[in-house]
Amino acid sequence: MLPLEDEFGDILRKAMIGTRLDAHELSKSTGIEAQRIATWAHCEGHADDGEARALALPLHLDPGRFADAAAARWYPLAVEAPEVRRHSQRPHPSNGYVFLLHGGKRAALVDPAGVPANLLRILREGKYDVQYILITHKHADHCDATADVAAAFPQAQIVMHKLDVHAIGSLAPKVLHVRDGDELPFGDGVRIRMLHTPGHTDGSSCYVLTSTLFTGDTLFAGSVGGAYGDASTYDDILHSIRSKLFTLPSETVVMPGHGPATTIAQERTHNPFFA
Repeated sequence: MLPLEDEFGDILRKAMIGTRLDAHELSKSTGIEAQRIATWAHCEGHADDGEARALALPLHLDPGRFADAAAARWYPLAVEAPEVRRHSQRPHPSNGYVFLLHGGKRAALVDPAGVPANLLRILREGKYDVQYILITHKHADHCDATADVAAAFPQAQIVMHKLDVHAIGSLAPKVLHVRDGDELPFGDGVRIRMLHTPGHTDGSSCYVLTSTLFTGDTLFAGSVGGAYGDASTYDDILHSIRSKLFTLPSETVVMPGHGPATTIAQERTHNPFFA
């Protein structure tokens, strides 16, 4: 069972950065000692139920869901996605995925990263015919094996948002640039839809394949990605999720860049960043 990407302290820290509230300001509004808040934000210890609920209000978090995170009361229910193969991206702590069609004869690889030899072994042992290499964003733990995979599967089309494409160097001119809402053909009657979800990076994108959503570092089980965009912001992440991801069908399976799979329904109900 994969651990959640973010525990209470991670959620607290992301919300503090996003709302621009430091421990002293939170202490003034909640009456909780600033040093305790700072300690929790470094993932040392956790608040009790009442403290978590008090902190949630100025941080614009859902009090009940944040209290659940503090008490580690929630973990997503298991989901089934038989057409998806997940693999770890060692030495990175990230998830990579292969989405299969027609019994594995056609495949889309999501986020090529980690030791190239390990990734190529997975692809070759599966005898995958890789048609697309889908990259969610520019960070190395999601794209640093792109060159090796592209060389091994020269017929595969690399897909990445233009704002992040510089991360793959000399391959950038070969990328198929897609815009928010664009769709790509993938097998009989299947299409890949790209959703531009800026905030974690300016070019952060999610991909919808049938009833599966690959979110990179935009949305995790019970959390959201940190805001590291040059132009986009924490508010952009939250808006992207509300307006583009949470409007997808409830049963949509979410495959994040870190941590366990979840569903849109579970995130609408349990993610503390959304009331």
